Amino acid sequence: MTSFQEEVYKVVRKIPKGRIMSYKSVAKKAGRPLSWRAVGNILNRHQEPGLPCHRVIRSNGKIGGYRRGVRKKTLLLKKEGIIIKNDRVCS
Repeated sequence: MTSFQEEVYKVVRKIPKGRIMSYKSVAKKAGRPLSWRAVGNILNRHQEPGLPCHRVIRSNGKIGGYRRGVRKKTLLLKKEGIIIKNDRVCS
C-alpha cells in the first residue's frame, strides 16, 4: 500500500455518519489536491472492512460510483440522513 492510499483511508475514516465529502476534498486533505480520480480508484479497490467510502461523492453533488453499485450507495446515504434527489445530494 502506498502512503497516498493510507492518507486517503485516514481521511475517509474520519468522515462522520450523516456527512459527505467530495473526491476532490479527500485528495486535497490526503496531500494531493489534483488526484481526485486516483481517490476514486483507491476507494473502488479497497479491501478494508468498515471503510465508509459511500460518503465520498462528486464535487458537483452527483453520487459517483460505488463498488457495490450506485443504488446501494444511495440507500446507504439515505439511511444516514443524506437527502438525494435526481441522483444528486441536496444540501
